[in-house]
Amino acid sequence: MPAKDIIHDAVKNALIKDGWKITHDPYTIKYEEVTAYADLGAEFIFSAEKESCKIVVEVKSFINSSPLTDLKVALGQFEIYKTFLKITAPEHQLYIAISHKAYDEIFQQKAYQLVIKEYKIPLLIVNVETEEILKWIKPSNIAT
Repeated sequence: MPAKDIIHDAVKNALIKDGWKITHDPYTIKYEEVTAYADLGAEFIFSAEKESCKIVVEVKSFINSSPLTDLKVALGQFEIYKTFLKITAPEHQLYIAISHKAYDEIFQQKAYQLVIKEYKIPLLIVNVETEEILKWIKPSNIAT
């Protein structure tokens, strides 16, 4: 199993604060002979309708010296996990969680916005200091 990202606990706590139930830590994705591990699985239950929303979250800090390298790694994981989840758990929506600092400093750049929109990567923006969710971003909400 891979090591937890440095903002893992902050993202997990932010989801809990927002009313999500953590169902998996990590979330195991098994397809045929391949096993992959996304960081978190969570569920939000709408009590009135008795329906739920299920997500899988891959946590990324984007603190390495090359944000582009971090994006390439995140994009590769996202595409692989998304492909496997289509078969194994199609009811789950996959997100990449990043800190608000990474969002403000890196993901406001047009090149990063273009990649996020092109690959349709939903983002979960978390203030890691207060452990609060600031934004849920679907690719259709990203300007290019």
